[in-house]
Amino acid sequence: MVHTLETRSSMTQPILRVEGLTKSYGEGPSRVEVLKGVDLEINAGERLGILGLSGAGKSTLLHLLGALDVPDTGRIWFNGDPITGTPDGELAGFRNRMVGFVFQFHHLLPEFTAAENVMMPMLIGGENKRFAREKAEALLGEVGLSHRLTHKPGELSGGEQQRVAIARALVRDPRLLLADEPTGNLDIETAERVHQLFEQLNAKRELTMVIVTHNPELANRMTRCIKLSSGRVVEDEN
Repeated sequence: MVHTLETRSSMTQPILRVEGLTKSYGEGPSRVEVLKGVDLEINAGERLGILGLSGAGKSTLLHLLGALDVPDTGRIWFNGDPITGTPDGELAGFRNRMVGFVFQFHHLLPEFTAAENVMMPMLIGGENKRFAREKAEALLGEVGLSHRLTHKPGELSGGEQQRVAIARALVRDPRLLLADEPTGNLDIETAERVHQLFEQLNAKRELTMVIVTHNPELANRMTRCIKLSSGRVVEDEN
């Protein structure tokens, strides 16, 4: 069933609103238009899947939503406040406090333990080390890794590494979790455990999730999916 933006807006206040986003890379003959005018509203607590073929603009849209990149034109609002046009220093604070990121490759620091990796965003944000450790250990327990606190990434399985990355993304209690192909490198059984974890975290924390995926099983677990094609939203279904 396809809903208009107006219908969704009347049901609940959107946490993210996007209007007329465009994004290109390169110049001259090599210039590529990746996004060509995206309009989108995402409600608080949704699990939104972003689908589409390679090159459709999925990862680019995710990066713009998380303020990792800026659009050429268009506007983004988070909880009613504008993101676009905000100074870089304020954007860095927004990303650190409000957004958690999970990528296909976990990007854990190999020389640090699981607990230390999860602590890192808090330490960068100036939090007390003892409090950061307590929070990291609690989160690792929440994702089922209490027995792996002192293990380094090289001593963990692929699924365990991704769960550490998810705990790290949650350590600052973000309002929004953005994930780019989070189970793309995992086997079917391990991916299923990560899918279940996302559902549990969404329900327990009322966390808004936006997930780019090619995995039909993960897409089926979303509360809503959009499909991008040639830089535009071509389907929007609950």
